[in-house]
Amino acid sequence: MNQPHALPQLGQWGSLAELYALQDRRLPAALEWARTSPFLKPRLDGHEPPYTVESLARLPFTTKQDLRDAHPFGMLAVDRRELATYHESSGTSGAPTPSYFTDDDWHDVVTRFVRGAVDITSADTVMVRTPYAMLTTAHQAHRAARLRGATVVPADNRSLVTPYARVVRSLRDLEVTLAWCLPSEVLLWAAAARVAGLDPARDFPALRGFLVAGEPLTEARRARMSELWGGVPVRQDYGSTETGSLAGECREGRLHLWADRFVAEVYDPATGRSAREGRGRLVLTTLHRRAMPLVRYDLEDTVEVSGEDCGCGWRLPVIRVLGRSAGGVPVGDATVTPHQLEQLVFELPAARGVLFWRARVTAGRLEIEIEAAPEQREAATTALHHAVHSRLGVACEVRAVPPGTVVPLETLTRGHEFVKPRSLFAAGEDWDKALVYY
Repeated sequence: MNQPHALPQLGQWGSLAELYALQDRRLPAALEWARTSPFLKPRLDGHEPPYTVESLARLPFTTKQDLRDAHPFGMLAVDRRELATYHESSGTSGAPTPSYFTDDDWHDVVTRFVRGAVDITSADTVMVRTPYAMLTTAHQAHRAARLRGATVVPADNRSLVTPYARVVRSLRDLEVTLAWCLPSEVLLWAAAARVAGLDPARDFPALRGFLVAGEPLTEARRARMSELWGGVPVRQDYGSTETGSLAGECREGRLHLWADRFVAEVYDPATGRSAREGRGRLVLTTLHRRAMPLVRYDLEDTVEVSGEDCGCGWRLPVIRVLGRSAGGVPVGDATVTPHQLEQLVFELPAARGVLFWRARVTAGRLEIEIEAAPEQREAATTALHHAVHSRLGVACEVRAVPPGTVVPLETLTRGHEFVKPRSLFAAGEDWDKALVYY
């Protein structure tokens, strides 16, 4: 049985070469364990020693579709009685992608997660504002915070119980020190705070950090988010429901792959080759996963990985996450990604006040709408039009729309009183609300 104390710890290797040697030592046991998975056994039975990172290239990828086809337990490598939790994600496909963990698997996940730059302590109050439901993201942060003795505020972002107005109130009243959320939430909370008559840069003195994940984050948007909240740092984690945390940010502001717990390959679709570094799709092989080992799992994320030195001393590869490989859309002869557009939008001066935007392709050109106050509309639209045309090389139309168009004001202000289902109503009450949560 894989015991938590056997997991690698930061500082146990002094160079990337030593780290990669650690991977080679662990990989044979990981692949032998993977044979207990009904899905992986036939794939691995023809894969003979030596089991090295280089030899992985002889194996096929495991795809998201493979996981969906194996739903629910075709990937299971332990007895069902050993499972601690079962999860699913659906992404944009709508079909369930299963993921499951033993307690030891969870220890692996949370000890990776707490390595990040925002050091969680027992003095912290941590708001968890990502989906609990069947995803892993909130459970990961919740378990990690409790591992460090922190107080958790479970503010699920898929629940009517915690609309934005209540989140803002809770941030202030509960003196939340750290928040785990999507990057977009940080902007939405700032807007909701302003609508409530609060200054996000001044009226939340306990707040000392945002830890965000779930969306690619450009440096321009990160800087704007921090500025809105008076310089509160914004740190990233990167992962998935299928894997948990894959990378975290160090004190130097770089995102590092947890390459002591995974073998990471960068696959170049143009050449069909994989390497430890470069730009391409991220492919992972787990080294310590018990319930659901993954061998050459293609996350379909486009990344850049390098072995550049970092002052943090972690001696882990640096990764930049650029988004889903299928995330770009054709515009004329070019392909435009959300990452590219986000960078240009948030490079607009903060004085323009642009936080919310949307874009679509119409008749071979980009149609972009940005929310802007009347006095900023001309300057904002002119600057963004020039940036898109000159740097992306595509035709575009940029329109400024009144605040409340892209993100309705009601979204920021409404509150919901949580009412339990009921079946008996007094005279004059609306019994159409029987058995309905709202």
